[in-house]
Amino acid sequence: MQINFTILLELLGTFAFAVSGMRQAAGKQIDWYGAYILGLVTAVGGGTLRDLLLGVTPFWILDGKYFLTTAVALVTILLFKQSLLRWGSTLFLFDTLGLGLFTVVGISISIDEGLPFWVCIIMGTITGTVGGVIRDVLLNQVPLLFREDIYALACVGGGAIYFICRYVNLPEGLIELIAALTVIVFRLIAVKYNVNLPQLQSIDTKASQR
Repeated sequence: MQINFTILLELLGTFAFAVSGMRQAAGKQIDWYGAYILGLVTAVGGGTLRDLLLGVTPFWILDGKYFLTTAVALVTILLFKQSLLRWGSTLFLFDTLGLGLFTVVGISISIDEGLPFWVCIIMGTITGTVGGVIRDVLLNQVPLLFREDIYALACVGGGAIYFICRYVNLPEGLIELIAALTVIVFRLIAVKYNVNLPQLQSIDTKASQR
């Protein structure tokens, strides 16, 4: 039952990331196929980079459900476009859920590879965020990861909690749940209360020469 629930969350996260990528494509003269590709890279981009860095076969090559889930996301967008545009906050919650889940997945896979904890946290962050970076680059936008928004730091915080829970020997399933919820809560709090990192301001050359 636990495995089935994990698969359900994984597919839900894939669906949410795919929808977020396709929504970004709206109004940019991108056709249906282009929207599908954009949704797919948003959903699987982070995990692909993780697997390449780990020297293993990218996960989507071994399982076609990610392609099918992205196709379902595209059909949903086409059928319920107007409604989905009005459900921005709901989609944000699903996207945040996917962020927490994929961060935990990335950490778990890295642990299985015998990597140190800090590398595992980096891999978890890559799994959760890089797909969005690829999406934004393809759309010629500054990636969300590089803006002041609390996004990657939520993954790092969840990763830290993951290993704290592991240090006190909590059950593995409980550790994953707590870590995923940590990412989700960090992200929700940051957005709700507009908690951001300060931006890097440009340097006034003339002022610096005085």
